[in-house]
Amino acid sequence: MLPARWRARARLAPWWAAVAGIWVLSRLVTTTLVLILARVQGANPWTGASPGYFDFANIWDARWYNIVATSGYPAVLPITSSGHVGENAWAFLPGYPAVVRVVMFLSGAPWAPAAVIVSLAFSLGAALLFYRVMLRVQGRGTALFAVVLFCVAPLAPILQFGYAESMYLFFLTLALLLLLERRYVLLFPVIAVMAFTRPSGLAFALALGFHVVHRWLTRRSDPFPVPERILAASVTAFSALSGFAWPLIAWIATGSATAYTETELAWRSSYIGYQELVPFTAWFQGGVWWLGQPLGIVVVLVLVVGFAAALFAPAVRRLGVDLRFWLAAYGLYLFAVFFPQSSTFRLLMPMFPLLGAIAQPKRLSYRIAIVVLCILGQWGWLLICWGVDGADWTPP
Repeated sequence: MLPARWRARARLAPWWAAVAGIWVLSRLVTTTLVLILARVQGANPWTGASPGYFDFANIWDARWYNIVATSGYPAVLPITSSGHVGENAWAFLPGYPAVVRVVMFLSGAPWAPAAVIVSLAFSLGAALLFYRVMLRVQGRGTALFAVVLFCVAPLAPILQFGYAESMYLFFLTLALLLLLERRYVLLFPVIAVMAFTRPSGLAFALALGFHVVHRWLTRRSDPFPVPERILAASVTAFSALSGFAWPLIAWIATGSATAYTETELAWRSSYIGYQELVPFTAWFQGGVWWLGQPLGIVVVLVLVVGFAAALFAPAVRRLGVDLRFWLAAYGLYLFAVFFPQSSTFRLLMPMFPLLGAIAQPKRLSYRIAIVVLCILGQWGWLLICWGVDGADWTPP
């Protein structure tokens, strides 16, 4: 328990100072864990043994973002010996590498430190915005503790690596805040940037669609005037179109209508071979690959039912309908198109509003235990997914 005078000073601090303080402390913890792992990291495809922080923070897919920033996208898709599209830069959207490129130009810094700086800046912005989102559905203390969980979550290290997650979460949190405030006009540019940072336009369009239907059904108790209906419907359509923009650009640039989807499918080929993208089948394919028949199918069905039930748990219901609409929409999107493997943990990060439900119990022992578990989770994720051990099959 903190001394009473410290707690009093904390309550008097501006909200942004409290959030920034939480963020700084969490970055110190995470950076320490990363440096410990880097010290024992052996030589790997990206670095030599015991790499420095910036090099270690830019392995795995960070190199693809580096390629996009420096070389752009291939006009001709690479073809494997089996005649299929191979892994290439079209799987990585241009928003994040474009921002890093600007920082490189303005500062003269090389890719690795510039990428870390951009990720750190957006992670701080995301934490500040997340507090504002939580404050709309929770009290101040619970909102602040939700920020603590956001900053120390098991995947928190990626918020300071050369990945697009920090930037994406910043714009996603901003979009959710604008949705809660019903500032539909401002959603247009935010969705545009978000859709070119991580694939998100279709999922957010679905959440907006749920929002519009709900507002229509409850219009007698919560007025939904015609101008707002037009704006809300328009931004929903815009988000859907944004979701198809990048595959269309890849088609125009390469001449292949399936350039983007075939590129994405290349990453799952090492598990189940090259197959067509059939919505709502990948999780069952993954379940069978990991666990066999029939256990894999049963586990997937249990996960689906469990997730649906969680959306109606009292703690989650307290988050309000719009955040639950996003959770449902994004969950449905992942279930439709994603193949479950070690990257699943990273792909679940946009469900961070659930931290608001986990943060609700106020018992000090509970909160300390959750923070400790989260930090242990960081170390576990770093060991399993980020550290490279030979021919590693657990990419982050």
